[in-house]
Amino acid sequence: MLAGIALLALAAGATPVLASPRDQAREQVEFGIAVAQRGLWKEAIYRWEKAVEIDPAYAAAYNNLAIGYEQQGLFDKARAAYEKALEIEPRNTMIRQNYELFKEINDRANRQSTPQ
Repeated sequence: MLAGIALLALAAGATPVLASPRDQAREQVEFGIAVAQRGLWKEAIYRWEKAVEIDPAYAAAYNNLAIGYEQQGLFDKARAAYEKALEIEPRNTMIRQNYELFKEINDRANRQSTPQ
């Protein structure tokens, strides 16, 4: 009888704990950061897109995705990702600063490329 209880306890301990969607998304974001730091921007974008697919309410993932898009010259997508991040967390200072800097640089570049 005691051996049966020990096996039951062992089996219960072997059951994997399912990670929450936020935890899964956070893993994707962290991996994306690691590969972006090595210059692998397409892989980073893939990971951040996966993160927002897993957890559509994860503002930091949208912020990182916006930075990745910006890095790749996908400015319309970057703007949309920043706006989504701010829609989720309108008081997030870091996201707001990133977006303001993006707009300043992007708008200046657009003004310079438009013939007068």
